[in-house]
Amino acid sequence: MSGLVYSPETDAGGIAAGKGDDEMQKKILAVDDERHIVRLIQVNLERAGYRVVTANDGREALKKIAEELPDLVILDVMMPYLNGFETLKQIRANAKTRNLPVIMLTAKAQDQDVFQGYSFGADIYLTKPFNPVELLTFVKRIFTEMESRDDEDNTYTL
Repeated sequence: MSGLVYSPETDAGGIAAGKGDDEMQKKILAVDDERHIVRLIQVNLERAGYRVVTANDGREALKKIAEELPDLVILDVMMPYLNGFETLKQIRANAKTRNLPVIMLTAKAQDQDVFQGYSFGADIYLTKPFNPVELLTFVKRIFTEMESRDDEDNTYTL
């Protein structure tokens, strides 16, 4: 699986997701222990036409994944109870969720953190501070890639 690393310091471009019928049906789980970050993500994704559910730690995220069946997860790393890396490992270990797209959105920007995120199965690794337009661009890119794939095993690469 290949992925992308994004930092606002290295890329300032981007295109926001459009409001279409497909986006209206897509559900995204935003997970971060900082409520203002969750709200920023939620507002921007909802304005783009996505349905957003939220969680504030890894344990709550796993519960919401089971209950809500999101189409994509945006996941922080540094959280109480269960950090994002451990949450991601559990997502990938579960046969029902192993192909669920996950965007890591975190302040952990060292090379070893990025490598660890990808080694645990992150599809995209974004660093904070982040540009909401860039986040929307990557969300749309994941959904576009998912829709365009021909195979039925729910795997894809960016």
